[in-house]
Amino acid sequence: MTRHLLEAKRVTKRFGGLTAVGGVDFHVDEKEIVGLIGPNGAGKTTFFQVISGFCAPDQGSVKFKGVDVVGLKPHKISRMGMSRTFQIVRPFAEMSVLDNVMIGAFGIHRKTKDARRAAMDALELVGFAAWAERRAGDLPVAGRKRLEVAKAMAGAPALILLDEVMAGLTPTEQNAMIGTVRAIRDSGVTVIVIEHVMHVIMSLCDRIYVLHHGELICEGAPEKIVRDPQVVQAYLGEGFAP
Repeated sequence: MTRHLLEAKRVTKRFGGLTAVGGVDFHVDEKEIVGLIGPNGAGKTTFFQVISGFCAPDQGSVKFKGVDVVGLKPHKISRMGMSRTFQIVRPFAEMSVLDNVMIGAFGIHRKTKDARRAAMDALELVGFAAWAERRAGDLPVAGRKRLEVAKAMAGAPALILLDEVMAGLTPTEQNAMIGTVRAIRDSGVTVIVIEHVMHVIMSLCDRIYVLHHGELICEGAPEKIVRDPQVVQAYLGEGFAP
């Protein structure tokens, strides 16, 4: 039986009386791009928090590379090969772009020269090497998003979790980021992406999971998702045209 790169079973996370994620089953295989969509408050980012170790589930299991990672600290999961970005990008404004990305590289490299090399490789991959010496605080929104992705890639992940990296971008910038995400997958890295921009999700993803009120309501290929009555009612709306 094929082992999934990441497999979550019956994952549940509660905050007081609120069930943010309720009994979700999820898996991703090597070199897939998998989408996670749903309305605001559906539990998407909380699910990312659980699988990446930033909060423990109340129930369920999470296995990465066949290893149970529930209870492991985020930095240990990161060293196993899982990186993530964050919705709100907060670079070290006074530092250069390169130095910001090196911080991600130091998770796996002890020597400065090795971290610098890994950081430059990550900047090359996301098409941002020309900005390496720029002050991070001077970057526009699109630049900060690329910096965030490069920082996550500098740790040489097998799996990267992208949390709304298209938010705030123009259509032209979104198309450029689509190319970047595809380049990441083509480099051998598996991708899970949370996104609200539907043309991005539909063009990028091999499979999509849909959450609503913390529960999984649909999973499948993009063409299945856009025609599912539950998804249309809960998220896409009747006027959505695939």
